[in-house]
Amino acid sequence: MACNGLCILSLIALVLVISKSSVNCIETDAVEPIIDIASLNRNSFPPDFIFGAGSSSYQFEGAATEGGRGPSQDIYIYIYIYTSSERDWKRVKRKCLTCYLLYIVWLICTILNLYADKTKDKSNGDEDVKTVKDMNLDSYRFSISWSRILPKGKLSGGINQEGIDYYNNLINELVANGIQPLVTLFHWDLPQSLENEYGGFLSPRIVKDFQDYAELCFKEFGDRVKYWANGGMAPGRCSAWVNPNCTGGDSGTEPYIFTHNQLLAHASAVCVYKTKYQVSQKGLIGITLVANWYLPFSNTKADRKETERAIDFMFG
Repeated sequence: MACNGLCILSLIALVLVISKSSVNCIETDAVEPIIDIASLNRNSFPPDFIFGAGSSSYQFEGAATEGGRGPSQDIYIYIYIYTSSERDWKRVKRKCLTCYLLYIVWLICTILNLYADKTKDKSNGDEDVKTVKDMNLDSYRFSISWSRILPKGKLSGGINQEGIDYYNNLINELVANGIQPLVTLFHWDLPQSLENEYGGFLSPRIVKDFQDYAELCFKEFGDRVKYWANGGMAPGRCSAWVNPNCTGGDSGTEPYIFTHNQLLAHASAVCVYKTKYQVSQKGLIGITLVANWYLPFSNTKADRKETERAIDFMFG
């Protein structure tokens, strides 16, 4: 359930420096770098610094309709593939490049299904694990597909043991190769049943369902997973006030509602982990956030002001 060679996304080191001073684009005299980059090596970092790589189930896992997995947000791409004509796809490519690119990724990972072909013998020969080990990295971050272990999104809808087994096999393979598993609980991979029932993260009802899902992960994988993260993105939808042909969505309000409920769900999961599992499992849990940086197009006052506004929206 992973695309050979596509799953490794560089996550070696990300350093964000946020300055309160205004950004100035005027060229100045060259400044010598503080660190000689050519001399950088592991000894340049603290002993406990973790070097790793990462992926996410939504973009790279594949096998979207196999192994007992329930429909996720990728159902829209699935519908596009099997109901759209070639002319329709040309229109989609022209008007929605993101949809088209998601289709290409889905096509590669799901239809070719390289990982599933390799692991039918239960050998867990994941090429990603081998690649991470060959790169001498410390950790591998991957996200769990919520609907692969809870096809209906809820405990009441049943647990998919085949999905549990898949992630257990992957985690065991990582540990056996001396690689620390770092698990993301949510990355753009909402069970479609919850979207259909109450709008997913647009409803406060998501908090309890997410808490149950997270606790199931702690129970099943927490004895080996010592690093947990929650993160994700609000699903991109059109807005009727921008496009009259839009069938639903409001980008002026939904991202805020989504984020509010996601933070509540994250806090609920953290509370459960810290009160019931952290002492015995001796792990850590946190949150991952999208972090873009912006520079003004020019040094004009208007461009600097817009840059500050964009940064405020990104970091709060």
